[in-house]
Amino acid sequence: MSIVTVFFMAASVAVACAPPPPPTPTVPPAATATAATGDVLLPASTPPFDTAGWQTDFTRRTVAWEEIRSGGPPKDGIPAIDAPAFEAVSAAATWLSERDPVILFQAGDDVRAYPLAILIWHEIVNDVVGGQPVAVTFCPLCNASIVFDRTFEGEVLDFGTTGNLRNSDLIMYDRQSETWWQQFSGEGIVGTHAGRRLAFIPSQVIRFGDFAERFPEGRVLARPESIARSYGANPYVGYDSRDGRPFLFDGTLDERLPGTERVADIAVDGTARAYPFTVAAAQGAINDEVAGTPIVVFHKPGTASALDSGAIAEGRDVGSVAVYARTLDGQVLTFAANGDGTFTDAETSSTWTILGEAVAGPRQGEQLRQVLAFDHFWFAWAAFHPGTEIYEESSARN
Repeated sequence: MSIVTVFFMAASVAVACAPPPPPTPTVPPAATATAATGDVLLPASTPPFDTAGWQTDFTRRTVAWEEIRSGGPPKDGIPAIDAPAFEAVSAAATWLSERDPVILFQAGDDVRAYPLAILIWHEIVNDVVGGQPVAVTFCPLCNASIVFDRTFEGEVLDFGTTGNLRNSDLIMYDRQSETWWQQFSGEGIVGTHAGRRLAFIPSQVIRFGDFAERFPEGRVLARPESIARSYGANPYVGYDSRDGRPFLFDGTLDERLPGTERVADIAVDGTARAYPFTVAAAQGAINDEVAGTPIVVFHKPGTASALDSGAIAEGRDVGSVAVYARTLDGQVLTFAANGDGTFTDAETSSTWTILGEAVAGPRQGEQLRQVLAFDHFWFAWAAFHPGTEIYEESSARN
């Protein structure tokens, strides 16, 4: 059965003694919920598609109409989760394997895991974590896991799916103004808030086993009971292991890397850099500097691809990455992988985890600061960030 067939079948159903927890991640000053994107509004023109059922202000847009294409399902055909229920780690372990990828997000002492086995079918979870309204999102076609602050200019927004794509990436909409938002960039591209930007909040994708071990009292998104889905199954079998053009992508491919190569991406002060998972896996820890900030990219094996095998738990091992600032108390640390999923810094010989915590040595109990970074497919990152530098081992900056 083809990807297209399974996707449309899914759409039709849709219609019918450990160290202390890490501190709450902070949103970098540049990522504010009211920031302008720098895009200029284009002249008003009639959209070349049916706008029935929409309350969007289609006179306001920052992108050409021809860049937007239908992904197949209609508005809300892929239903967002608006009243998420959560279960204990022990309950989640009855259906999730240790290898299953989950989005880890924490606000204060409220720690939650969002399995991609659920998000692959819903793409958006409107939630409140630690009192903070957030949208936890996943675009399977771009392998883009992103968390947004839902508070925008003093109003809490609720998000749904438009059924449309741009550069193969999910276009969301908010139910308050029905502005269309680009998931990949957080930019308002059509409607009242066109030219504005949502705030990113740092998160990371790790394997469920690591979440369960570190946060045994954490909460895990439960499978919705009101909507029938094959949770744990992957409707895009082999998608990230295919050569050639990614599904529903119309843009120009940057052929410096394979289109569906996973990359850890950073964009700071005009510098965009991509770290291929293959390189990160080979080195274990990459010590680098971006826009004057010393950073480290950790890679830990053991996380399954959600977009490979028919059963997510059986997907090939792509591992997990995490990006941290490597300056702590004024000291720049240099890291190396230990071969067991942990890391050691050369300066203090402390041992660190993929979550950026020191679990042994002089730094035990301390936490590295998470850098706002993303785990995406190369073709999508390159489409939204043309001219991105690709990290190579010879370019390391210690």
